[in-house]
Amino acid sequence: MKHKIGFNRLERTAAHRKALHRNMVTALLKYERITTTKAKALEIRRSAEKLITRAKEDTVHNRRLVARRLFDEDMVTKLFTNIALRMKDRPGGYTRILKLGERSGDAAEMVILELVDYKLPEKDEKADKKAKKETAKKEEKKETKEAKKASKSKTEKAEAK
Repeated sequence: MKHKIGFNRLERTAAHRKALHRNMVTALLKYERITTTKAKALEIRRSAEKLITRAKEDTVHNRRLVARRLFDEDMVTKLFTNIALRMKDRPGGYTRILKLGERSGDAAEMVILELVDYKLPEKDEKADKKAKKETAKKEEKKETKEAKKASKSKTEKAEAK
């Protein structure tokens, strides 16, 4: 029997595990939604929820404790000013895990770990982004065509001389 096993070591050394937690929690706070394996998500969820609970009370002490876990100062600021305010009335359970199925390479169970109040980008925003990309591509094509014409005219003038 495995008594008093407090957490999943994820078959990593302590330093590697600490870096993994730091990077995954930072990514979760930055994008508010990440795709990972189930084992990692269950461990990252514990770390993230503790940080969000700590951030609900904005004090210098709490900021220093959170900054000790996250090295990205922008994410610490976002956590205290944005995410913690959205979670103020919630007594816990700030994240959710959605199952995706198995990964094709090694059959690891994949999940989406996201903040509970995460909202998917609307279709209009996606359409706007696609339209911007298409117009940018069209402009680049025009510029390249104009540059080619200009270089051809320069070579023709040089040949004529």
